[in-house]
Amino acid sequence: MGTEQAAGVEISEPLLHDARAERKITVGGSDEQEEEEIIPEWKEQITIRGLVVSALLGALFCMITHKLNLTVGIIPSLNVAAGLLGFFFVKSWTGFLSKLGFHVKPFTRQENTVIQTCVVACYGLAFSGGFGSYLLSMDEKTYKLIGEDYPGNRAEDVKNPGLLWMMGFIFVVSFLGLFSLVPLRKVMVLDYKLTYPSGTATAMLINSFHTNTGAELARKQVSCLGKYLSISFIWSCFKWFFSGIGDSCGFDNFPSLGLTLFNNTFYFDFSATYVGCGLICPHIVNCSVLLGAIISWGFLCPFISQRAGDWYPADLGSNDFKGLYGYKVFVAISLILGDGIYNLIKIIAITIKEMYRSSTKHYNTAVIKEVAADSEGSKLLVEQRKRDAVFLKDGIPFWFAASGYVALAAISTATMPMIFPPLKWYLVLCSYILAPALAFCNSYGAGLTDWSLASTYGKIGLFIIASLVGSNGGVLAGLAACGVMMSIVSTAADLMQDFKTGYLTLSSAKSMFVSQLVGTAMGCVIAPLTFWMYWTAFDIGTPDSPYKAPYAVIYREMAILGVEGFSELPKHCLAICCGFFGAALAINLLRDVTPKKVSQFIPIPMAMAVPFYIGAYFAIDMFVGTIVLFVWERINRKDAEDYAGAVASGLICGDGIWTIPSAILSIFRINPPICMYFKPSSS
Repeated sequence: MGTEQAAGVEISEPLLHDARAERKITVGGSDEQEEEEIIPEWKEQITIRGLVVSALLGALFCMITHKLNLTVGIIPSLNVAAGLLGFFFVKSWTGFLSKLGFHVKPFTRQENTVIQTCVVACYGLAFSGGFGSYLLSMDEKTYKLIGEDYPGNRAEDVKNPGLLWMMGFIFVVSFLGLFSLVPLRKVMVLDYKLTYPSGTATAMLINSFHTNTGAELARKQVSCLGKYLSISFIWSCFKWFFSGIGDSCGFDNFPSLGLTLFNNTFYFDFSATYVGCGLICPHIVNCSVLLGAIISWGFLCPFISQRAGDWYPADLGSNDFKGLYGYKVFVAISLILGDGIYNLIKIIAITIKEMYRSSTKHYNTAVIKEVAADSEGSKLLVEQRKRDAVFLKDGIPFWFAASGYVALAAISTATMPMIFPPLKWYLVLCSYILAPALAFCNSYGAGLTDWSLASTYGKIGLFIIASLVGSNGGVLAGLAACGVMMSIVSTAADLMQDFKTGYLTLSSAKSMFVSQLVGTAMGCVIAPLTFWMYWTAFDIGTPDSPYKAPYAVIYREMAILGVEGFSELPKHCLAICCGFFGAALAINLLRDVTPKKVSQFIPIPMAMAVPFYIGAYFAIDMFVGTIVLFVWERINRKDAEDYAGAVASGLICGDGIWTIPSAILSIFRINPPICMYFKPSSS
């Protein structure tokens, strides 16, 4: 999205036009025909058709997010797809009604922004709601997978997924983040002028849709997305016929690099979703994932396996935490924690530095503006003032935000101990007292770096609460506290990012806030329902299944570590983990101190961690995607910039849509007719 160009905007009329405050501005670039745009009131920016489209797209992206969360745990940004499909659906609807002779309201960029905000808020809960991480780590299957006799892993710390209690939990924790930072929207967007790169890129994308050339490009992108969505859907359907019964058949287990490498999980499994992720994710992320796969499954796992009988009992099962499985999980945890802690410290330092710099420059702002007004940048200054006026016009009162936060915190403080008895009310209350400060740090850091550390703040809450509660329910309490903290800081950062998008698209701040509330309410229903479809149709959480839910085991092990400490780790595991933890810190430091021409080739530890537990197969798929994009950029960079996101979104969405008929077939116990299986010819 960063390659999209925003449309130029110039004032053609006074800012306040009439009693209804409809504002007319001119939209268009220097080479485009200018046309007059009327900015609707905030209530008119939220439409029934927009909410219907938001609900449909929210359900689709929730299913895609669940699938990615339950398989590999890497979730690329789907904002391009949300923006494109929202534009396509409403434009198609208005065009169809116009041909029938009905009068329809024009589709404005403000309405497009509301749809985008609503969809992202909805499917964001599929991630921050913990359906593939902290909530799932509470279930009995994860408990048994770690081992019923494993120290600190108690049967009392089990809570199996349930549709009603999950909906209740999401409802009581997801709205607090929206109220925690609303009074600071002017400070974050106007005073500190935080960039929020993803929000800015989304605004550029939406602005480009609503120009003549941008609308034409959007139509071509939607056509491209639809074509690859169809290809991906048909391919997923074709693969199903050969997938047989169990988890060892079909193209998902195709030894494309030979049987020896296949046994070490190195193979291309023809997944359209992961190839699409490779097209969306930056090259360095895909290469980091592949490097992590080579280090873990090419060197570390074979090295540790040769020490079976010395470092750990040789007769242990493949999923026993006292054996090789434990090394893989704990090394992944050490890389994740090392990367998270480094970036947390880094962003806090950047935040303090930038806040100090902003305060020292505050008094010079008026002088700078006056100088700019007499220069060639005067048009930009006028445009900025217009955006400021639109952004500040529909205010959200401080008393409303404060009373909303206090009321929701009181409800949640009373409700959470009913859902999770070990999590006492005073621990929940302390979390909500500290949460706004952490939400501010995360939102400020996301505005500077485009990196939300919600999961890192969640892990900090997990360790603290688990250690405070101790062996009498500490695991369950820590996991629940992780959800509380993660939900607040995640939704607060998302809201500020949406405020930035609304600011740049001349959308009302009030419509952004309301659409976030509506999208969150949708997500509280849609995210649990779509997860429940997966839960009832597929084998979730089994290491040998496609839906292995990697982060469920990792989060439960973190909670157990918070209660028990490191005493029960396998032999030499702590030393190896310390080495990888230090390596994560050193690699991140190296990325920051070296010149950009060097640092762009240094891997990202967080991305390297994922294959340690899951396997190397998806790294091969993502690397195929990055090779395709690399070659495409060399052949025709303009086409790659315009259509790579649409192609990737189509591949991901098509495979995601196939999940629905696949789940229905699984529920009715209709099995694939063919098992395509490979074995050595000598056998």
